[in-house]
Amino acid sequence: MAEMSNYLENALINATLRNTSYTSPTTVYLALYTSDPTDADTGSEVSGNAYARQSITFGAPSDGVSTNSAAIEFPQATGAWGTIAYIGIRDDVSAGNLLYHSPLDASKTIATGDVFRVAIGSLSVTLA
Repeated sequence: MAEMSNYLENALINATLRNTSYTSPTTVYLALYTSDPTDADTGSEVSGNAYARQSITFGAPSDGVSTNSAAIEFPQATGAWGTIAYIGIRDDVSAGNLLYHSPLDASKTIATGDVFRVAIGSLSVTLA
């Protein structure tokens, strides 16, 4: 995952080149999308049927790459969530700003009773 949102791109340019403060979020959350969130945060995030964004913890970066340091598990779907094709990292549990986004390597259809999981080290953010 290396695509930054317009929000984060502007915040980092302002912080590094214009001496404008940027406050990092204390917690970041993984969001699931059925359509591309794009840099402008316009995708269709899953909603309903027990869906809720899940917090993510990352290890220290090495050579511009950081990976999730704990497994991420979403609640069991109480109804169909559709086909998850994209993910996003957001700065709030229910609203907030999109920070990063990426397509999944393979789409995953979530039906009633399914659980979406991400193993330790399977989600990486790369800045290059």
